[in-house]
Amino acid sequence: MKQNWMNLKILLPTEVFLETEASKIVAEAGDGFFGLLPRHVDFVSALVPGIFTYWDRDDREVFMAIDRGLLVKYGQEVLVSTRTAVSGGDLDELERLIEETFFEVDERDSTARSAVARMEADFIRRLVELK
Repeated sequence: MKQNWMNLKILLPTEVFLETEASKIVAEAGDGFFGLLPRHVDFVSALVPGIFTYWDRDDREVFMAIDRGLLVKYGQEVLVSTRTAVSGGDLDELERLIEETFFEVDERDSTARSAVARMEADFIRRLVELK
């Protein structure tokens, strides 16, 4: 007899964000939302930034926000790899956490892009000076 739970693991670049059991998972790919149940066929999907939902052992709906990533379901294992994830007690708290966390990530990305642009401009300027 097959298990009625999936082993869900959310992986960030530096840590395991979440490891739990889930009875149902709903996520979003480029072509829309999809759901997974324990007996679902093995599955791989590229995820878009959005709300990731799962139901825990007590049949509570748990909401998370994730950045783009990859979901792999193999047997009872479901692995989600993403750059950023936040979890809130309810949707209002989650919205607040999304604004704080993802704004901070966007700000860091913007700073890094600016630094790379300055280095590229400096490199081109030096090449012109050599000629």
